[in-house]
Amino acid sequence: MVERRLFKNFDFGLVLLMLGIVVYGLAMIYSASRGGASGASYVHRQLTWALGGLVAFVLAASIDHKSYPRISAALYVLNLVLLTAVLVIGQESKGAQRWLGFGGLTIQPSEFAKLVIIITLAVFLVRHQDRLSEIGTFLLSFAHVAAPMLLIFKQPDLGTALVMTAIWFGMSFVAGARARHLAGFVVVLMIVGAIGWYTPHVLKSYQKERLVSFIDPTVDPAGSGYHVLQSRIAVGSGRATGKGWLHGTQVRLGFIPERHTDFIFTVVAEELGFVGAGLLVLMYFLLLWKGILIASETEDAVGRLAAAGVVCMFFFHIFVNIGMTLGIMPVTGVPLPLFSYGGSSLLANMMALGLLVGIGMRRHKINF
Repeated sequence: MVERRLFKNFDFGLVLLMLGIVVYGLAMIYSASRGGASGASYVHRQLTWALGGLVAFVLAASIDHKSYPRISAALYVLNLVLLTAVLVIGQESKGAQRWLGFGGLTIQPSEFAKLVIIITLAVFLVRHQDRLSEIGTFLLSFAHVAAPMLLIFKQPDLGTALVMTAIWFGMSFVAGARARHLAGFVVVLMIVGAIGWYTPHVLKSYQKERLVSFIDPTVDPAGSGYHVLQSRIAVGSGRATGKGWLHGTQVRLGFIPERHTDFIFTVVAEELGFVGAGLLVLMYFLLLWKGILIASETEDAVGRLAAAGVVCMFFFHIFVNIGMTLGIMPVTGVPLPLFSYGGSSLLANMMALGLLVGIGMRRHKINF
């Protein structure tokens, strides 16, 4: 139960932004699915997950972040168990094994793994705050994230693995890790990436093709560069006000792959133009700003770091997803939070905002 006095810090504006983005997303999912019975079916399923997300939001907001240290170890172990189960008994689709089935329900544990890492890493960083400037502790903090990240990479899910790296990097920075350690990590990451590129069986062939197409999509315009080239055409054709909802020609003619999931921002830009796309970016900006305010005003260290982790997660998702539709980021399969079609993603993101709102309600320490 949430004490009544905590509601004076309840961020209704953040909740309205969350709901506004979800509703906006439902409208664009309907259009991206070409409307009619097909579009209605997608919207119905997404709306069902959104209603479940509201319940998850309330439950997450009711959790006092001061309890995170008590539940951290159990959450971390459960996270590893679920991610391992995915590799053993998970359901496969489109060459990836990322889902667990429970009766008629299918979930993607890697989406919730990000929330577990935010909570457990916040606890880890606070417990080792005094030694975070030491290189050993710095590397140990990355090892904390690396175990679940490698399990996710094996699915394979490079996008989510990169999200977890971004969460660790942002939270470590906020916690006070040394700048030279963070810079050194970036250099090492680039070296490891180069080695992985030339080492057989580390990166899948389609992952390499996507990176090549990011540099020059015209190398394979009908293959790996197709997504980006068609997305650019659609975004540019939308101009200022777009072609109108349900009237996007690139969408209608099927030129945009994954248009209701990874490339849904393309649909917004084509049908609603710069105005519609700008509105969505503004809503995300306000959402992130509110998250930054909560993180900066939270007096408890664990709560502050967890709030920062949620902000880092959302920022990375938004920046990479919109960037890949414009061709300024490689295609990594990172969905647009609260907006792209996908039940596990929507549920996890609403839970994350529930954690953020809950931290905001308890941002001030109680002194007796």
